[in-house]
Amino acid sequence: MLKPQLHNFSSSKTLLQCHKPFFSENVAKPTFSNIKRARSTSGNKNKNNSVRYAARSSTIKSIANYSTTNETTTDVVATVIVQFTVGGFLSNLGWNPLDDISDLFGKSIQLELVAAELDPSTGLEKEPIKGFAHRAGNVDIDDVKYESKFVVPNDFGEIGGIKVENDHHNEMFFKTITLDGFPDGPIHVNCESWVDSHRNNSDHRFFFTNKSYLPSKTPEGLKRYRESELMKKRGDGTGERKNKDRIYDYDVYNDLGNPDKDEKLARPILGGKEHPYPRRCRTGRSRSKKDPLSETRGSSVYVPRDEEFSEVKSLTFSAKTVYSVIHAVIPSLENVAIDADLGFPYFTAIDTLFNEGIDLHEVPKATLTNVLPRLLKTVTDHGKNLILFETPEFLDRDKFKWMKDEEFGRQTLAGLNPCCLQLVKEWPLKSSLDPKVYGPPESAITTKSVEQVIRGWMTVDEAVKQKKLFIIDYHDLLLPYVNKPVAIELVRPPGDGKPQWKEAYAPGIDATTVWLWKLAKAHFLAHDSGFHQLVSHWLRTHCATEPYIIATNRQLSDAHPIYRLLHPYFRYTMEINALARQALINADGIIESSFSPGKYSMEFSSVAYDKLWRFDHQALPADLISRGMAEEDPNAPHGLKLIIEDYPYANDGLILWDCIKQWVADYVNHYYPKPSLVETDEELQAWWEEIRTVGHGDKKDEPWWPNLKTPEDLVGIITTIIWVTSGHHAAVNFGQYDFAAYMPNRPTIARVKMPSEDPTDESWYKFELRPEDELLSTFPTQLQASKVMAVLDVLSNHSIDEEYIGKEPEPAWAENPAIKAAFEHFSGKLMELEGTIDARNNTKELRNRTGAGVVPYQLLKPYSEPGVTGQGVPNSISI
Repeated sequence: MLKPQLHNFSSSKTLLQCHKPFFSENVAKPTFSNIKRARSTSGNKNKNNSVRYAARSSTIKSIANYSTTNETTTDVVATVIVQFTVGGFLSNLGWNPLDDISDLFGKSIQLELVAAELDPSTGLEKEPIKGFAHRAGNVDIDDVKYESKFVVPNDFGEIGGIKVENDHHNEMFFKTITLDGFPDGPIHVNCESWVDSHRNNSDHRFFFTNKSYLPSKTPEGLKRYRESELMKKRGDGTGERKNKDRIYDYDVYNDLGNPDKDEKLARPILGGKEHPYPRRCRTGRSRSKKDPLSETRGSSVYVPRDEEFSEVKSLTFSAKTVYSVIHAVIPSLENVAIDADLGFPYFTAIDTLFNEGIDLHEVPKATLTNVLPRLLKTVTDHGKNLILFETPEFLDRDKFKWMKDEEFGRQTLAGLNPCCLQLVKEWPLKSSLDPKVYGPPESAITTKSVEQVIRGWMTVDEAVKQKKLFIIDYHDLLLPYVNKPVAIELVRPPGDGKPQWKEAYAPGIDATTVWLWKLAKAHFLAHDSGFHQLVSHWLRTHCATEPYIIATNRQLSDAHPIYRLLHPYFRYTMEINALARQALINADGIIESSFSPGKYSMEFSSVAYDKLWRFDHQALPADLISRGMAEEDPNAPHGLKLIIEDYPYANDGLILWDCIKQWVADYVNHYYPKPSLVETDEELQAWWEEIRTVGHGDKKDEPWWPNLKTPEDLVGIITTIIWVTSGHHAAVNFGQYDFAAYMPNRPTIARVKMPSEDPTDESWYKFELRPEDELLSTFPTQLQASKVMAVLDVLSNHSIDEEYIGKEPEPAWAENPAIKAAFEHFSGKLMELEGTIDARNNTKELRNRTGAGVVPYQLLKPYSEPGVTGQGVPNSISI
C-alpha cells in the first residue's frame, strides 16, 4: 500500500510512482486536453451525431449523446468541490488505492445534468447528459477539485439539477458544483452534503440548482425528483437507522433511562398523555429487556448524516468535544476526588479552582490538551496536568458582587436567566395546587413582610396597581417533586408524618436574619439554575426546535424557498441534542447529578412543557406581554412599552426581533406576493400540520396555534422559530461560564435544608456559631462544582467557524437580487445593533448595564471572536 505522503494532488502529476505513464502519447489523457470533439455548428446538416470521449481502453465512456439537426451546442465545464477533512483528503475518502486509479481514469464521480422542462415532442423527461469527473488538483488547504466537460445542446433548456454518483469506495462530502460556459452565466449547485459510495447505496443523489421553486411553480421535469427526494428522507418508519442514513422521523423520549444496567436508572417515557413532550428523532434501536417501552442505549446516537458537525467545528467544541469532556475529563475529576460528597471547607478553597487548579496526574497531557485547551494549563516545573479554570469576568471585576442584593436583582433582568421574571397581577399570592395534598395554598409572603422591605415607599396594593411588584415563581412546578425550598418563600409539602412547612425570608435587620436571607437566596438560585437549564435553555430552544427540523426535512423540498430560508438556522442542532440525551440529560448524567431537581429533572421539564409552553408565547413580544413585563403601545418603539425600562434582555432582544422579522417579511413576500399562494402551497401546509400534530402532537388541540393562511401568518411563525434558535438561545447559553462558573453566584443545587426548617437546639447552635459553614454545606460539592464548570466552559464557547446571524448569505440567497438586497439590509441593521449595544453599555443612567464592577450586557451582540466571550448570536443551536 502506498503511503499518503507519496500522493500528489496536482493535476499536472501522476498519483502513483512509476517509470512510465499509464497512457501512450496517442491515448486521451484524463485532462481531456487531447480529446477530439464532433459537434455541429449552425446550419450543420448532419443528423443524430453522437459525441463520445473514448480512450483505446474504453475506460472513459460516452459523455453526451444528442441530436444535432439545425442546433448549436455549448461547451460546459462542471467543477465539483469536495471538502477535505482534518485528516486530509485521503482520510475523507477512507483511502483505497483503487480510488486513485479511478480518479486517474476520470471515473470516480459521475454527473448527470437534468433538464428542468419536459421534452415538448414526447411530454417525457429529457435524457440526462452524463459525464465523469476527474480530479483536477487542490483549490486550497480545505478543498479538492474535480472537473467534467459536457457538450450541451441549446434546446436542452434550463438545467434544473444534477444527479451524482460517487464511485469511490467511501462517502465524500460534496460542497458545490458549478457549471460554467452558459451565455447567461454560471449555474451553481450548493450541495453541502455527504454522498455515500455507490457500492453501498445504489440510489443516485439529486441536487437542485440554487434556484428556488414553490411546489406549484416547479418545472415539470423536476417534479418527480422533488417528490422522490422527500420520500427518501421520510423513510418508512421501520428498522434501526444506520449512521449514513438521511432519514428523518419522530419518536418519544424513551432513551433517557438505562434500566438494563440498573433498575434505579429507569426513567419515565416523555411524550404522550401522561408526560407531554416534544418529539425527537427516531433511531429505531432495540428495546430494553427490563422495560419494553424504552430503547437500549449505546455508544452513539443516530442523527441524519447531514446533521452532523463539520470536522472543523468538531475539533473546536461541538458535540464531539462535549462528549470528550464528559467521557475523559469528568471521569478524571471523579477519580481524583477524595470524597464525592466533600464540600468546600472555606470560601478561599473555591478560589483555588482558578489559581491552583486540579491535578489530573494520571491522565495523558495530549488527551486533555485536545479536549480543554482553554482550561488546561501544563505546569512543566512540577510535571503536572492541571485543570486550571479561567477566572470569569464577573468575578474578576468584583469578587464580592455575588453577595449583594442589588446584583441578585439585576441578574433577573440582565443575567443568565432573564426570561422568568413576571409582574405580580394579583394579591395576595396563592398556590393553585391541591391543598389536600400540598397543604394550605396561601403564601407565606404577606403584605406585612413585603411592606417591611419597601419601608413606607408605598403599600403593597399601590405597588401592584402601579406595576412595581415582580416575582419569579417556581412554586407550583417544583413543589410536587422536591421536599426542599423553592423560592425566597420556601415551602415543604406535608409528608413523612410532618405537616406543611413554609417561611418567607427578606433582607435581614440583624446578624441572624441577614444570614438566613443569604441562605434563602442560595436555595432560590439552586432552583433557578435548574429551571434555567431544563426549561429556559433545553426545553424552549434545543428540545422544542427538533420537531421543526424534522418536519422541514420531511415536508419541504430542498428547492423550497422556505426550506432554504430555515436551513442555516437548524444546522447542527440535532447532533448536539443527541449528545445531550446520551450524556447530559440522561439518567445519572451531568444534569441529574449536579442540578436541582436531581433524578426528576426531565420529568420536571415535561411538567413545564405541559403547563407553560405555548408556541405563540415563544415570540419575544408575546412572551414579554404574557409575563406582564410589557404592554402593547403603538406609539412606543417596537410597539411595546416595557414595564421596567432598563431591561437589557428585552431592550436588545426587541431590536434583534424586529431585524429578524423584517428580513423574514422581505423574503416571504418575495415568494408569496399573493395570500392564496400560502394556502395552496401543499408542502408548506403539510409542514405546519406536521409540526403541530406530530412534532408537538401532545399539544395539537391547543387553540393558541397560529393559523397559516397568509404571508403575514408565515412571517410570524418563521420569525418565532428563528428568534428561538438564534437570539433566545444565545441569551441563555453563552453567558453560562461567565455567570455560573463561580459557583456561589449561581449554585446548581442546595444540599441541605434551611436551618430554620425543623431546627434542633444543636443544629441551631451550630448555625449561630459558624453560619458560613451552613452556606458552604448548602453549595454543591467540590466534585459537582468542578464537573459543572468544565461542561459550562465548553457550552459557552464559540467555534472558529461559528456561523453568526446576518454575517454571510446562503448561496441561494446571494443569487437572487431581491433576496440578496434584503439580506444586506438585514446585515446592516445587525451592525447597527452592535453599535447600539455598545452605546447602551456606556450609558451611566442604565444601572443594569453599567456601574462599578458591573459586567456589560453583551449576550445579544450579533458577532464575536472565537472562544468564551459572553457575546455573539449564532444562527443555530449548535452547542
